[in-house]
Amino acid sequence: MSKTGYFFHSDCSKHDMGAGHPECPQRLAAIDERLRSKGVADQLDRREAPLAPIADLELAHGRMHIAALRGLTDGLRDEVQAGGPAHAQIDPDTCINVHTWDAALRSAGAAIAATDAVMAGELDNAFCAVRPPGHHACRDKAMGFCFFNNVAVAAHYALDRHGLQRVAIIDFDVHHGNGTEDIVSGDERILMVSFFQHPFYPYGGAASTAGNLLNMPVPAYTKGDAIRAMVTHVWLPRLEAFKPELILISAGFDAHREDDLGQMGLVEDDYAWITHQLKEVAVRHAKGRIVSCLEGGYNLDALARSVEAHVRVLAGI
Repeated sequence: MSKTGYFFHSDCSKHDMGAGHPECPQRLAAIDERLRSKGVADQLDRREAPLAPIADLELAHGRMHIAALRGLTDGLRDEVQAGGPAHAQIDPDTCINVHTWDAALRSAGAAIAATDAVMAGELDNAFCAVRPPGHHACRDKAMGFCFFNNVAVAAHYALDRHGLQRVAIIDFDVHHGNGTEDIVSGDERILMVSFFQHPFYPYGGAASTAGNLLNMPVPAYTKGDAIRAMVTHVWLPRLEAFKPELILISAGFDAHREDDLGQMGLVEDDYAWITHQLKEVAVRHAKGRIVSCLEGGYNLDALARSVEAHVRVLAGI
């Protein structure tokens, strides 16, 4: 049985983008309830996520982006106290409330703390049950429900603070991780491997040419058997050749067939299978070290079931 960390914080449930928004606090509640009811939570090392230090955010983000988000939060707080609106808009799909800044720091902080824990050998691997998600956050821009790019911060943290030479990022969200690509493109120390529905938001990734990116656009209604074949014949040979010393996962579960924000056909068994393949690569090359961070997944029941399947494999239960 692996020693698996479960990073969380109540601040992550205080970030809210308004009634009816799919990226809602109930996502974390559904995951936690599922893991508790199935007895999985009791077998995890539960740890509260710290606030990410600004200096570590700056490994992946520009100072002006970080300062702008903090300033927007401070201004919104003043407006709310004066009876103004509860949210400030970033883009048509993304806004902040007065708690977003702390929630975003906790999300990135979870990825950093999980990286420290697996590097120290305290944990074999970890799942970060955090929000807001991160993989659409670019170096200098928040977008697509995301403010700071949790896996990109963790990747640079592992390289620059822990002295690793090779870090792999695996992204199986239904949407292309354009923000991660923006930050890591061309950095040969990082291999980014992904599949995503295409054409689809954010309408990029298919034409990327950087040598450290392995983007696999797939059409709508692609099911698990096709994804498993792609992982077997395309992902795994590249990962084996790269020999990552740490695997980071952008764990989006919105490619599930029940999720209305995508049109793919994966099920829980597919996520378990993918996780098993990645775990075997990590055992061979990275001393088992995996840090997985929640990204998408908006059908609450399908999300909770999929995370349970993912975490069960990580923990070997």
